[in-house]
Amino acid sequence: MVIKVFLATSSGSTAIKKKQQDVVAFLEALKVEYAQLDIACNEQNRMWMRQNVPEEKKPSNGIPLPPQIFNEESYCGDYETFFDAKEDNAVYSFLGLAAPPGSKEAMQADEEQHIVENGTHADESNEEGAADDSIEVPEGDRNGDAHGEAEEGEGVEADELAEPEENEATEGDEEGHAEEDGEQEEEDLQSEEEEELRQLEDEEEADVEEEGEEFLEETREEVAE
Repeated sequence: MVIKVFLATSSGSTAIKKKQQDVVAFLEALKVEYAQLDIACNEQNRMWMRQNVPEEKKPSNGIPLPPQIFNEESYCGDYETFFDAKEDNAVYSFLGLAAPPGSKEAMQADEEQHIVENGTHADESNEEGAADDSIEVPEGDRNGDAHGEAEEGEGVEADELAEPEENEATEGDEEGHAEEDGEQEEEDLQSEEEEELRQLEDEEEADVEEEGEEFLEETREEVAE
């Protein structure tokens, strides 16, 4: 794969020249194989570059400026995206190339891969540990809530069964008290009646005695006359 850098060798813009020089110098430093394609002297190169830069990557006027970088037919980016990749040690990824062993980008990729693999293994170990824990949990502990609910249900049933017995006992006590109260009332009535009879008898005896005394007194008076 050949990296294509579209340049304008006769550009009058100092900024464009500086950007083109930076891109070429860095590619040479990395020893990346590339080809310079001049758009100032070659109309075909200029038309091809404009047609193959994605619409979303073109400026508002629709005319992309050099340098523009391609990997064969695939668009890589312009100077700004190239500079960002350079700052992130990701130029090979930007160019669509494999980073050579020992390069900063390769070591960084290996480190990221190592972290991902360790994280994946750690997650798998945690899942296996969780599965083992779930297997080793005693059935009593796993069903603790169910047993607790069952015991509570039995306790409720026992309470419900005990309540009628208590109610029956209470009703029996009330009936017993009612019977005792009735007997007591009867006894009280009998006592009252007996007391009234005694009073009447005493009053009758008193009347008889008074009548007898009056009769004797009248008899004495008659005799005395």
